[in-house]
Amino acid sequence: MPARLRPTAPIAAAAVLVGDPGRALMLAQALLEEPKMSNHARGLWGYTGRTPAGHDLSIQATGMGGPSAALVLADLAELGVRRAVRVGTGTALDPGLAVGQLLAIEEAHAWSGTGAGESVLPDPGLTAELRRRLGDSARAASVASLDTLHGGGAPAPVPAGDVADMQTAALFGRAADLGVRLAAVLVVSESTGGERGDDEASEAAAKLAGAAASLALST
Repeated sequence: MPARLRPTAPIAAAAVLVGDPGRALMLAQALLEEPKMSNHARGLWGYTGRTPAGHDLSIQATGMGGPSAALVLADLAELGVRRAVRVGTGTALDPGLAVGQLLAIEEAHAWSGTGAGESVLPDPGLTAELRRRLGDSARAASVASLDTLHGGGAPAPVPAGDVADMQTAALFGRAADLGVRLAAVLVVSESTGGERGDDEASEAAAKLAGAAASLALST
């Protein structure tokens, strides 16, 4: 039995990973037919079911921050997950990014007050399929994964990247160690000027990203 997750239903080989448990529920209702809760331990809600196309899929919350996400991914790998897509949010570092923009992540690096770590890359094949499924709704981007929360705009010194989050670099690095194929799509939740999207628009963007992730994982 994994150390953190306590599955009450089978876990699929393909998974969508989100930080927020509420978003896991929302995507489960949007993407799965008759989803069943597969985990509620530690408040990390997870759901498993079949997509309308007949593919098994799990949707799992990973909590806040890279360490939590990496631990959850290790448990999922132990339970049989072999490919996954992170559907997350990030704060824009590029002034040209608008709130609600979808970003297909092609490079990530961990960033702390002492600077940037080495770049880590997603699975190239799954990333290419995710970009194909996203189509013109997304652009390629790089992400700096921070180890602390931050306010609107970029902290100083400015991390290198188009967007900042708290999980993607840790997930890419851990996935490579675990033999899990992993890609990521992020929704810009805050502009460099501090503008935030409303809940309805954020939910619509997350559903669009989740639908593309589900299709990419079924290929």
